[in-house]
Amino acid sequence: MTRIDDVARLAGVSTATVSRALRGLPTVSAATRRRVLAAAEQLDYTISPSASRLAGGRTGTVAVVVPRITRWFFGTVVEAVEEVLHSAGYDLLLYNLGGQAQARQRVLRTANLHKRADGVLLVATPLRSADLTALTTLDLPGVIVSSGTVVPGWPAVRIDDVAAARTATGHLLDLGHRRIAHLSGDPEDELAFTTHIDRRRGYQEALRAAGVQPDPRLDVESQFTIDGGNQATVELLRRGDPPTAIFAACDEMAMGAIAALREAGLRVPQDVSVIGIDDHDLSVVLGLSTVAQPAAEQGQLAARIVLDPLVGDAGAGRPASSVILPTRLVVRDSTAPPRAH
Repeated sequence: MTRIDDVARLAGVSTATVSRALRGLPTVSAATRRRVLAAAEQLDYTISPSASRLAGGRTGTVAVVVPRITRWFFGTVVEAVEEVLHSAGYDLLLYNLGGQAQARQRVLRTANLHKRADGVLLVATPLRSADLTALTTLDLPGVIVSSGTVVPGWPAVRIDDVAAARTATGHLLDLGHRRIAHLSGDPEDELAFTTHIDRRRGYQEALRAAGVQPDPRLDVESQFTIDGGNQATVELLRRGDPPTAIFAACDEMAMGAIAALREAGLRVPQDVSVIGIDDHDLSVVLGLSTVAQPAAEQGQLAARIVLDPLVGDAGAGRPASSVILPTRLVVRDSTAPPRAH
C-alpha cells in the first residue's frame, strides 16, 4: 500500500508538505503543489484524513465559539469556516453561547474543549481573565475573529472598525449632513464585544475632523438587531429635533431604524438618510447604503490559520498578531443630501 512517505520521497519534499499540498492549504508554492499532485497521481495515493488523525491522537475537529449564531455576521463566518474545514477533512464543533454569559464559562472553563477539539476559533467572544487562563491551559492552536480580545499566541482576523465607522460617517458628512445620529451597541450586554466601542470612536473622530461636536443626545445604545435599531430610533425621535442622518453600527440596526422612521411618517432618504456597516444579504433588497466588510473572507482566513499547525509544520504561515481585511463604501438609495429648509 502506498504511504504518504512514498509520495514525499518521489516529490522530494517532507510528509508535512505533502499533507498540506493535498489538502489545498496555504504556504505551499504552486510549483511544489503540482509536483506533489503529480507524485500522488503516479502512485495512486489518496490522503486519508481519519487515518492521519488517529495516528496523531487527534479528534479531527475544530471548535468554533460564537455569542449568537442567529446574527448575520456570526452565521456567515461560521458557514465560511465550515467550508474550509470540510475541504481539509476536519469537522466543526459549534458552541453557540446564545447570548448567555454563563454559557461561556461552561464552554471555556469546565474542560468542555479538552480532547474534543484540535483547535479553537473564537468569533467576537469577549473573555475574562479566567477564560484566558482556561484557553492557555488547553494548549491548542487558536484564532480570533472580529474582537478586541487578545489571547497570547493567538492571531486575529478582523476589520478596522474605527476606520469603517469613519467611512460611514464621512459619507454622510460629504453629502452635507451635520446633525448625524449614531445607533450603538448595548454596553450592558455581558457578551458585548468591542466593536460598538470602536465604531463609536470612528463616528466621533469623523465628526470632529469636520468641525462638528458630537452630541450625546444623538447617540443611542441598543442591541445589534433589527428590533434594537427600531427601539433606538423610536427613542431618538422621542427626544425631539430629529437628525437629518443616522449612522447605525450594523446593517441590522439600520434596517430597524428605517422601519421606525417610516412608521413615524419620515421618508428615507428624503427626510433622514441611513447608513450601516456589514453589507448584510438583505441590504441590497432594502437599498441600504453601507460599509461592506468581508465576513466570509474573515471566516475562511481564520480557518486556514487555525489549520496550519494541524496539517503541517507548526506555526507555518501563521501571522504574528492581527490580519486586518479591507472594507469598502457601498452607496445605495438610503442616503442623500439633506433637504434644504
